[in-house]
Amino acid sequence: MRGMLETVEQSQAGTSGEAAAFELLPGDAARGCILVCDHATNRLPPSYGALGLEAADLERHIAYDIGVAGVTRELSRLMAAPAVLAQFSRLLIDPNRGFDDPTLVMQVSDGSVIQGNAGVGAHEIEKRKSLYYRPYHAAIDAAIDQAIAASRPPIIVSIHSFTDNWRGRQRPWHVGVLWDRDPRLPVPLLEALGHEKDLVVGDNVPYSGELKGDCLYQHGTRRGLAHALIELRQDLIGDAAGQLEWAERLARILTGLLSHPNLAGELHQIRHHGSNTDPFETGGDAGSS
Repeated sequence: MRGMLETVEQSQAGTSGEAAAFELLPGDAARGCILVCDHATNRLPPSYGALGLEAADLERHIAYDIGVAGVTRELSRLMAAPAVLAQFSRLLIDPNRGFDDPTLVMQVSDGSVIQGNAGVGAHEIEKRKSLYYRPYHAAIDAAIDQAIAASRPPIIVSIHSFTDNWRGRQRPWHVGVLWDRDPRLPVPLLEALGHEKDLVVGDNVPYSGELKGDCLYQHGTRRGLAHALIELRQDLIGDAAGQLEWAERLARILTGLLSHPNLAGELHQIRHHGSNTDPFETGGDAGSS
């Protein structure tokens, strides 16, 4: 099958006995969709131990996005779409942050002090970037390049999850769509989710998609590819049944958007819309990146 990506689990870190930086799930690049999962796991490289945390802390949302790996795997299977999953905890280094973001390596998260990150210096941060952050993002770039080479500039869909309760307040949304300035995928996706009568849908909640330097800024905004980040409430995807249910729902919706006669052509264009976080980035058409 043209554009079929091979199953790969590799990283520069793998040669040093550490954990792999990413896992690549196979898919047909010509389908025009790439899935990314920045916070797929709570895994830490052996040399970092538990970063001074209790085992229970590593099971919390501060270490990873609960349920998203299962959703991403099922969605990849159902859509025959390539997927790139980070294979290191966000506590080591957060691949959904820019290089200069102060939360790139968290020292305190939701009341927990990350002792292994206390006073972390530039040399150590650079080491983590080299072994984990950069290989993950390079894998996403490679998947995008292969899709473009297959004459199918892809949409990029990022899968995340959020806690159902935040500091004593119940969150009403079942799903949120985060986005910045490019409306091509988020707007029809929000509309399609809104037609699901059993859902409360959030537009740029519980977080905002306007985060300069994040994963979709790097691979969507800067490359002119249609993109959206989907946030799922963690209590809905805490087990395999919930993960499959949401993967089936998202596969149905995304497949419908990708085949819609009035949307498909626009979704597969390379078109730069810039970012609300960077006033110097302007809109306009562009050629292949």
